[in-house]
Amino acid sequence: MRFGLFGKGKASKAVASEAATRIKAETRELLGLPEQAAIAVNEILCADPACPGTETVILVMNPGEKTRAYKAQMPMAELTRDALIAALELAADRAAQQDPEPRDSA
Repeated sequence: MRFGLFGKGKASKAVASEAATRIKAETRELLGLPEQAAIAVNEILCADPACPGTETVILVMNPGEKTRAYKAQMPMAELTRDALIAALELAADRAAQQDPEPRDSA
């Protein structure tokens, strides 16, 4: 059984694999992650009209830390270094807004 959202053929799988490898390496470099940190990169296609379409989701799993998720509203093969930087910065900004540093109560 094949689903329309997955399984695009061998050529597409090779392109996706190369893109995922590149994105993982760039994410590790940009975030200064240690080798023991696991990085997962997936492309998700949402058929719902309310969804942005194809997006790249990057999960960073660093031992002793919460898993962090980063999203870019484009396919993996189209994700440039600049777009990756923007996605990482946007997620960092959102995290800072949700979890501001505690203030002194003195």
